[in-house]
Amino acid sequence: MATSTPVGAFPSPYSIETPPGCEGWEEMYPYHAFFAEARRAKDENRFWFWNSMHFPVPMPAFDVACIDSPYQAVGAWQNRVFAVPPAMGIDYRVINGYIYISGNPVTDPAKVAERAEFFQRRAGYYYANWDELYAKWRIKIEALIDEVTNLRVPELPEYEPEEVIFDDARNTSFIDVLDAYQRTLRLGDLMWQQHFEFLLLGYGAYATFADYCKSNLPDIPDQHIAQMVAGIDVLLFRPDAELRRLARLAIESGVDAAFVEGRSPAEIDAELSQSEDGRRWLAELEKVKDPWFNMATGDGLYHYYRSWLDDPSIPYASLIGHIAALHAGEQIDRPTAELQRDRDRLAEEYRSLLEEPARGGFDELLALSRTVFPYVEEHKFFCDYWFLTRWWNKLREFGALLAKHGYIEDAEDVFQLGRHEVASALDELLLMWATGGEALGPHHWPPIVERRKALLAKLADWTPPPALGVTPEAVTDPMTIMLWGVTTQRVQEWARAGGGDANELIGAAASPGTAEGPARVVKTVDQIADVREGEILVCTITSPAWAPIFSKIRAAVTDIGGVMSHAAIVCREYGLPAVVGTGRATSQIRTGQMIRVDGSTGVVTILAGGEDNGA
Repeated sequence: MATSTPVGAFPSPYSIETPPGCEGWEEMYPYHAFFAEARRAKDENRFWFWNSMHFPVPMPAFDVACIDSPYQAVGAWQNRVFAVPPAMGIDYRVINGYIYISGNPVTDPAKVAERAEFFQRRAGYYYANWDELYAKWRIKIEALIDEVTNLRVPELPEYEPEEVIFDDARNTSFIDVLDAYQRTLRLGDLMWQQHFEFLLLGYGAYATFADYCKSNLPDIPDQHIAQMVAGIDVLLFRPDAELRRLARLAIESGVDAAFVEGRSPAEIDAELSQSEDGRRWLAELEKVKDPWFNMATGDGLYHYYRSWLDDPSIPYASLIGHIAALHAGEQIDRPTAELQRDRDRLAEEYRSLLEEPARGGFDELLALSRTVFPYVEEHKFFCDYWFLTRWWNKLREFGALLAKHGYIEDAEDVFQLGRHEVASALDELLLMWATGGEALGPHHWPPIVERRKALLAKLADWTPPPALGVTPEAVTDPMTIMLWGVTTQRVQEWARAGGGDANELIGAAASPGTAEGPARVVKTVDQIADVREGEILVCTITSPAWAPIFSKIRAAVTDIGGVMSHAAIVCREYGLPAVVGTGRATSQIRTGQMIRVDGSTGVVTILAGGEDNGA
């Protein structure tokens, strides 16, 4: 990229150099994803931040489908359906494989007022009929899950079966393959459409309640507002509740000795299968797997975030932790009753500070926030975990078809090709199958796959700047603040490149309490199983899928995230101190260092120790 004078306190996006050996990385991404010269005048004068919450590592070529489609969907609902008054959609750009985003605000007061009329009427309908509409949504999303699970990816036979002759409704295999691939892609788009139907309204209800509180109670902390909607039963925590039940059952059945720190799931299963009690426990586990092992190992937006069914390392690490905690006489259940007491106490105390009619508004908005809150978390189970892990596995079937015919070496290699490139490879495969001609694909695609694997590995060693472009005077978008934790203060700290005390990090006070312990820096999903009892988790971001390891840790620290990020919500629900949105915890803290986490003030202090960086 061309070099330019940085704009503001952050580097210009047009000044970022390609890391040595990574030339040509652009080939993995669509033309519209770049900081192009044609829109330089605008892009260089906007504020862009690295969306490390959703995209912490360089994106493989196929996985870009989980950028384009979600941002199409969120923009459609936010901008074109509900007409959220101050905000349209989100623009994204790719630099060295990393995803930067910037919102498109609505600044014309007349336009804001025009959109407000749409929003009040349309959002009001959803809020007034929330339970009924959400029940219908559940039926629709479960139908999508069933369809993607049962969609058949045909083989390419030497000769078509007799049914092609005698069944009028039968297609030849090339049509079935093309239909199946296009339907798989469309099912992904449909899921993303449903993913955002309710989500923006869920955040919107909470944001309205938060604004109301701050207007009428100027000194109220963000954390207290969040605590007033905590302790609500959410389906997303059911998988971990089942693991806790299984941990108790293992002890009651006398098979708990098999669950030893460091053992693989296969080793544990092998020992359990040797006894009658162990086999009964394994049978109970099988009952739990459907649907609760449809959790993912991450947020689902990368193809390698497998389900617990595919990769049981997280649930087994959790079982080991739960069993150890029970033996130590510790409480392993979510402190739901305590959370509810604190929630109700805070609500009553703040309500008592208000005069009428402000109390009526407070009661109404709090009740709405509690009504919509479960969806904010539950949609992840259905969409990001259950659907997406099945969707990625369905795409692996197309990879297996291409691998069988030599177009790629392994089914996993399909994700190194963009979705349109896969369509092109399938086109040629089907052409050559139909005609009996000599295929070029087995010579064309494997070198591309290998080059892209090497590019991604090298790009992973590059550290993206947290933000690019112009430093905003103030960050006012409630979604940016609540979900990503990108506040005015945080942006100013990024602009100072950290500044201040090197042993102190400041973030959002996400979950109250104080804890000290050795840090465990987790930068990739496969490092989650390394987390040990009594450590403090330090990561880019956590997801609800990581909840089972929370019985092991004392506290959590993240690079990005706000008070309504999933990391913050999960920590509050488990009663763990948490500081989110520090911006640089994973780069500044090393595994083994003793740190103190104050989840009430948002301060993380590095005390001593540590020899590696957790990478």
